[in-house]
Amino acid sequence: MFETLRNAWRSPDLRKKILYTLLMIIIFRLGSAITVPYLDSSAVGSWMTSNATDGNFLEYLNTMTGGALSKATIFCLSITPYINASIIIQLLTYALPPLERLQSEGEEGRKKLGKITAYVSLALSAFMSYAYYLTLKSQMHAVKYTEGFEGVFAAVVIVVSFMAGSSLVVWMGNRINDKGVGNGVSMILFAGIVARFPTDIGTLVRLTKDNPNPYLFVSIGVVIFFVGIIGFVVFMNESERKIAIQQAKRVVGNKQYAGQKTYIPIKICMSGVMPIIFAMSFMSLPSTIQLFKPLDPTVTSGFYYHFCKFFSTQSFSYAIIYFLLIIGFNYFYVSMQYNPIEIANNLRQSNSAIPGIRPGKPTSDYISRVLSKITLVGAVFLGIIAIIPIFTTMIDSNLASLSMGGTTILIVVSVALETVRSLDSQLMMRAPRRFLR
Repeated sequence: MFETLRNAWRSPDLRKKILYTLLMIIIFRLGSAITVPYLDSSAVGSWMTSNATDGNFLEYLNTMTGGALSKATIFCLSITPYINASIIIQLLTYALPPLERLQSEGEEGRKKLGKITAYVSLALSAFMSYAYYLTLKSQMHAVKYTEGFEGVFAAVVIVVSFMAGSSLVVWMGNRINDKGVGNGVSMILFAGIVARFPTDIGTLVRLTKDNPNPYLFVSIGVVIFFVGIIGFVVFMNESERKIAIQQAKRVVGNKQYAGQKTYIPIKICMSGVMPIIFAMSFMSLPSTIQLFKPLDPTVTSGFYYHFCKFFSTQSFSYAIIYFLLIIGFNYFYVSMQYNPIEIANNLRQSNSAIPGIRPGKPTSDYISRVLSKITLVGAVFLGIIAIIPIFTTMIDSNLASLSMGGTTILIVVSVALETVRSLDSQLMMRAPRRFLR
C-alpha cells in the first residue's frame, strides 16, 4: 500500500488528484466545526453526551458525521441523507419495473437514476433537518429564539443551513469522483470516521491515567483487538471463491483451438458494510421511540418497561437480534447483486460451462449453492464484527464510546483498500510497461 502511495505521489497527474481529494476533506472538516446560527452548541454537546451512548442510533449518526452532529454544525447531517437515498433507490430498483428498466439502459439510465437519487436525497435532508430542529428545540432546548417572527426566522435559517450543508457535502463527493481519487461518498465517510479516532484514543488514555491498575491492560487489549480486526477485515475483503469456467472448443478453418480455462471470482464479503447499516437502521427504532417517550426510572414493570429493556443496547437480546438481522440482510443484499439464473444463461450464450455441471438449471442450482455458503460465511463475519464491541460495552460501560469500533474499522479498511486499488489501476494505465516487465 505504501509503495502504491509513493508511486502515485511521483506521478504529476495523480499527485494533483490526491491533493484535490485532501483539499475537499479539509473543507469538509472545517465545515464540521462551524456551528449553525441561533443554536447553543454547549447545550447540544451536553445533551448528546448523555443520550448518544451505548452504541444507539444517535451515536451511530454522530460517528458517521465525525462528531459534527453533537456540535450542530452546518455539516451535521454529512453524507447520511445521500446514503439513505441511495439505499432506498437501490431497493426500489428491484421492486419497481420503471427503475429496473432505467438500470438496464446503460450509462444514460444510470445518469437518470443518479438524478432521482439526488432529488430523494434532498427530500430526505429536508425531513431530517426539520426533525433535528424539532429535537434541538424541544429536547435539547438549544434554539435561542422560539417565539414570534424571530423564532420562525431562526427555524428557517437552521433548517436551510442543515440542508445546504448536506447538499454541499454531496457536491464535494461528486467533485472527488470527477477530479480526485477514489469514491467521493466513501472518502467523505472515511474522513468523518477517522476524525473520531483521536476522541476514542483520548478516552483510553484518560481511563488509563485515572485508574491504571485495570485499564492499562484493557487499553493494551483494545489495541491488540483492533489490530487483529484490521488484519481479519483485510483477509476477508481479499478472500474470494473462484468458480472454474471452461470455454468450448473453437474451429477456425482447418484448425481446432482448445477452449480457455477461466473462473468467476465471488467475494466472500461482497456486500460490505451495507447489511450492518440496514440492521442498525432497523434496531434504532426502539431507541428513537425512547427519545420521544423516555422511560420513567421509577417504573419497573409493564409492557413499555420490558420493551425498552429487551431492545436495550446492553442486553443479550439486542445482540442476538442484531446478529440475526445482519445475516438476513446480507442474504437479501447478495440476492439483489447476484442472479444465478442470469449467470447461467450468460455462460450458455458464450458457449462456456462449469466443468462437471450441465448447462441450464443445474448450473444455476450449483451457483446458488455456492452463493448460499459464501453468503453465510460473510454474514457471520459481519455479525461478529458488529456484536463484539456490544459485549465489550456490557463488560465495562466506560468503553461504551468504542461500541462502534468494529463497524467503523470495517468501513475505514474497506475504503482504504478500494482507494489503493483505484490508484493501482490508474498507475497501470499511466505506466503499463513498468508493470508488465
